[in-house]
Amino acid sequence: MRKKGYVFLSNSTKPTKEEQNSREEVKLTNVSRPCLQTALDMGYEVFFGTNRNEPENLLCELPVHKYDSHSYRSITAFKDNWIAFKNLRKVIKENNIEVIHCNTPVGGLVGRVCGKLYHVDTVIYTAHGFHFFRGAPLINRTIYKWAEQIMAHWTDVIITMNKEDFVSAKKFHLKKGGKVYKVHGVGITLEEYENVDVSREEKLKSLGIPEDAVVCVSAGDLVERKNYKIAIEALALARDRRIHYLICGNGDELDSLKHLAKEKGLSDNIHFLGFRTDIKELYKISDFFILSSYQEGLPRSTMEAMAMGLPLVCSKIRGNTDLVKEEVNGFLCDPDNAEDFAAAIIKIVNDSELRNSMRNNNLKKIKEYDVKIVKKEIEKIYSWTLRK
Repeated sequence: MRKKGYVFLSNSTKPTKEEQNSREEVKLTNVSRPCLQTALDMGYEVFFGTNRNEPENLLCELPVHKYDSHSYRSITAFKDNWIAFKNLRKVIKENNIEVIHCNTPVGGLVGRVCGKLYHVDTVIYTAHGFHFFRGAPLINRTIYKWAEQIMAHWTDVIITMNKEDFVSAKKFHLKKGGKVYKVHGVGITLEEYENVDVSREEKLKSLGIPEDAVVCVSAGDLVERKNYKIAIEALALARDRRIHYLICGNGDELDSLKHLAKEKGLSDNIHFLGFRTDIKELYKISDFFILSSYQEGLPRSTMEAMAMGLPLVCSKIRGNTDLVKEEVNGFLCDPDNAEDFAAAIIKIVNDSELRNSMRNNNLKKIKEYDVKIVKKEIEKIYSWTLRK
């Protein structure tokens, strides 16, 4: 008898032609690995969507079939999304697909439309952060919310990662018998953060930072949503030249942020490091972490900072409010208020006992988000959902 089929898909940044045609091994992350392994353990024939051309014969750490899901981050990339739809339709028609687990907005759209049209038995959707949220633009709170409400009718399970999304999803009308769950994000592999070996003195020297500096760090794309502007303005208000700020990432806002740093007289204190492969080492030499975003689901960069024991200065938004308890492991600040961020920064910089307390509290708190915990949560959800 032919095995039951299972498909996992999400979306990502659109790759370059070189990346699309690469013959390198398909790398799995904590987004997909726990789900794929659980489906395999349950006896499914697993099909994994990856944004690579002709991926069928590429190596992968798990024995899964690969297909070109062609699913990128733009909901308005109609040609790409049509190709994504056709590619998934082909997998469904040619295989005994009984389960689709789709993730993220584009993956969630393509997966649920195909699930509805081709009568797939079970459709699971993981929301990594609904596009409607408290304080979101009107289009997000209307059009995007309506779209999620409609597609919920075609969904058996919605998995959320933060309290706000969980509460919102509980109000949706899912398929008969459908359920909403909350998990601890995609999980952090804590072992990777336990023994990071780096010389602070040498690392600071390589970055052109004095040894007695107080170092803060951020990581993420330099885009408007990440709101780096407010962090730079906060550092200007803090007026402490001991503070050096490491910004890791690339994006369209690089030039304007550099200009702002210069305008504020902080060119020597703010270090735009671009894409880095040594993020853990940079966290290790830092004294605290800043995330000033307007929108997050459950921010991985914040969880990574927690795993390295860094006190947190974060915007008071969905996701961060799940991770940060005020003055226990960090501070929650108004994302539009530079003075709010500056006050938190000054407290952390000038109170070594507070930094140590927050460090210990973060190392305890992050254990809840270990990938092993998340895998058990996925196993439980799959057991309840797929063995009906």
